[in-house]
Amino acid sequence: MRRKTNEDGVAHLLAVVLVLAVLGVAGFAGYKVMQSARDKGTGANNTATTSETEEAKTWVEGEMAVEGKYADADVVQIEDGKWRLYYAIQPEVPNNNHEVYSATSTDGKTWTQESGTRKTMATFPEVVKLADGRYRMYYQNSAVIKSAISSDGLSFTDEAGTRVGTDNSEGLTLDNTAAPAVSLQADGTYVMLYRGSINERYASNTPNPSTNLYLWATSTDGLTFTQKGIAIDSRDETLNGQLDGADLVKMNDGKYYVFATTYTGVYQFSFDGTTFGDPVLALAGEAKKQGNNFTGAPPGDPTLAEINGTWYMYYGATGTSSGIHYATLQ
Repeated sequence: MRRKTNEDGVAHLLAVVLVLAVLGVAGFAGYKVMQSARDKGTGANNTATTSETEEAKTWVEGEMAVEGKYADADVVQIEDGKWRLYYAIQPEVPNNNHEVYSATSTDGKTWTQESGTRKTMATFPEVVKLADGRYRMYYQNSAVIKSAISSDGLSFTDEAGTRVGTDNSEGLTLDNTAAPAVSLQADGTYVMLYRGSINERYASNTPNPSTNLYLWATSTDGLTFTQKGIAIDSRDETLNGQLDGADLVKMNDGKYYVFATTYTGVYQFSFDGTTFGDPVLALAGEAKKQGNNFTGAPPGDPTLAEINGTWYMYYGATGTSSGIHYATLQ
């Protein structure tokens, strides 16, 4: 299970789509880096790596969890044997109000959408179940990361202030911060990873006109965060200046890992509490780099949960397979 009680990037990438959110900013750049009409196969093994104790296992693509023009999934266990999946409307949908929806499941495969909307004017929803039973949603609005609180995980009320803005100590000129991944550690510390977008193409051959990397911050109350600097720098030959939709999860070996999407798939990074490890490919989907060209669609914005003894990775897709899909660790 994703340890949320103790934690639009890319929904799918092929053709470049730069989204400028109507939330009042250019801060939504990078929400959809590339789109692809992708015919989703079931059971396709796209080769993967896992935590050290499960190194013989791979991520195997499954089927559709939630059908529709949705992206940026996030999963939380709400009670014994029951999970809730939060997901956002794709910003390309006409006349949308940046709605966040939810669905529940007892097996990780079959999800039943709940009525109504959880939040509007919010993108990249990230929900944490607090020790007192309440739920806090972190999300992007107006180029920064804000939060809302809920007693039942269904009706959220905005909290005052900004959790993380574009200011930083790294000398980066950021257009926006977005796509938070938050983990509530056993000692009560909140660890947040968040995407920072630089309005500059990383290289002449990279699809996205912006450069996206990850920074991180910590908090003792979940509201006031202290910046810690760059967590994962995407400006290298592996990540090619693109990283988005991160998830921070504690796996069965007791260690924390970050999963995030780039042009060539979902990559996994170890995290020991202070430093982040090197990228290891977890799930490629159809994405690959051939010479100077990027082709195919990687799984977008992964979120992980262990459900009934099986690890699930939920991710976004667009085109003919639009919706939230899943892969399982086998």
